[in-house]
Amino acid sequence: MDYRYPIGTFEYEGEISSGQREIWIKEIEQLPAQLRATVQDLTEEQLDIPYRDGGWTIRQVVHHVSDSHMNAFTRFKLALTEDTPTIKPYLEDRWVSLGDSLEVDIDISLALLEALHKKWVILLTSLSESDYQKEFYHPESQQTVRLAYCLGTYAWHGNHHVAHITAVRDRLQF
Repeated sequence: MDYRYPIGTFEYEGEISSGQREIWIKEIEQLPAQLRATVQDLTEEQLDIPYRDGGWTIRQVVHHVSDSHMNAFTRFKLALTEDTPTIKPYLEDRWVSLGDSLEVDIDISLALLEALHKKWVILLTSLSESDYQKEFYHPESQQTVRLAYCLGTYAWHGNHHVAHITAVRDRLQF
């Protein structure tokens, strides 16, 4: 198993149907509870174990998911209210090295994720077909990203990090 990508990388070809979007919205809706269940009963010492050699700790992964999904939510709002805006990338490795990712109780990020995802799902289910065709420009990848595709990447992203934690729990049997 590739511990960096325990569920593989996100790949999707072709048009994205409303049925596929519904699946991804459901995954986004369920992520906070899945992530909470995955880290339930972990000790402080276990939270500070990297999910792989050279990787972030479980604590950092939890905080990263809330940081990342806050950025995603903002990208959606920008694309919905501006004409193909250029988004601001962020340096994930630096964000997870800050005090709010190293020393803070994960419950803060779990609660944030629960509230954020409730709001995000309300937004996602209110969008029209034409809204999902709106785009933003990502200067790091130099690509224009359609919201329908972005939805899939963030549904995958949550599952990807839950799988990181599940894999280390299985590997170390805790």
